[in-house]
Amino acid sequence: MDLIKLYIQEVTRRLPDKTRNDIALELESTIYDMLPEDYSEDDVKRVLETLGNPAVLASQYNEKPMHLIGPKYYEAYTTLLKLCLPIAAICSFIAIVAVKVFSPVDEGAVLETMLVIMGEGIWNVINVIIHTFFWITAVFVIAERADGVKKHSPLSSNFRPWTPEDLKQSIYVPKYKMIKSFELSCGLAWTAMWGTTYFYANHLIGIYENGDNGLRMVTTAFNQEVLLSFWPLIVLLIGLEIALTINKLIKKQWTYKLSTFFTIHQVASLVILVIILTHANLFTPEFLNQMGEIFTTSPTRIENSIIWGTITIFVIFAVWGMIDVYKRAAIKSDLNRL
Repeated sequence: MDLIKLYIQEVTRRLPDKTRNDIALELESTIYDMLPEDYSEDDVKRVLETLGNPAVLASQYNEKPMHLIGPKYYEAYTTLLKLCLPIAAICSFIAIVAVKVFSPVDEGAVLETMLVIMGEGIWNVINVIIHTFFWITAVFVIAERADGVKKHSPLSSNFRPWTPEDLKQSIYVPKYKMIKSFELSCGLAWTAMWGTTYFYANHLIGIYENGDNGLRMVTTAFNQEVLLSFWPLIVLLIGLEIALTINKLIKKQWTYKLSTFFTIHQVASLVILVIILTHANLFTPEFLNQMGEIFTTSPTRIENSIIWGTITIFVIFAVWGMIDVYKRAAIKSDLNRL
């Protein structure tokens, strides 16, 4: 009797007050029905083991879920987290960098500025990730408890119960043809890095010396006024890269149209790069003279080496990238490959 009462108590204490008495009577009746007429303590233990853990049994009686997010919403919840967290983190870091780019900076204090950007950027990313995680979780927790449907089977990606018809919306994508989330994150991060470097070049790129106050820039490499004169082209290029990333996110696999978009982006990037690099006053005379002294050659040869070396490297990577995406687009997405 003691074991039975204790078991019923452990079950009912986890239930609302208004239902405890009724469920206690029902559970007591169930237990005695499962016992033989002349039962022993071992018989009681066997029946209680059959009924299982009191917490699990209580959850079956309880109308409210005893978990934050159950199997019904779990897949949709994790999918949304994987999609939103990287985007929120990258956007928050870009926002911090953008603010610092247009803030006044002491001449040559590039190292201190970069440390501040990294410190504030990392802290802001962590803060945004925590807030994004909290609010997405809160929305799904409310949905879990506000949902009047008691079925607990997982929902499909369209937030409806799964049916065989959902398979018609699925496409088998070979691994090499697939665009991974890592590629999207790296693409956005690269856009943020080179865009920041371009608009901040006079504080980032140049000749450094290690002085009493640490590493400081003594000669800037680029004429910032010349770089800023091309800002419409740079904004256009950044817009193309963001549009390309959005298309990758939607398509999730390389297609011929997406590969053509990628090729247009690469060609446009090359044209803009050549226009900027071949501008007469792009490099500062002080930078070219000092580099000529370091490498014991003329400033003109230094300038030509930088220009054509950069263009050559870009062309090699651009051609390799275009060949690769077209090869990936050529792979057939059919079920025969399963």
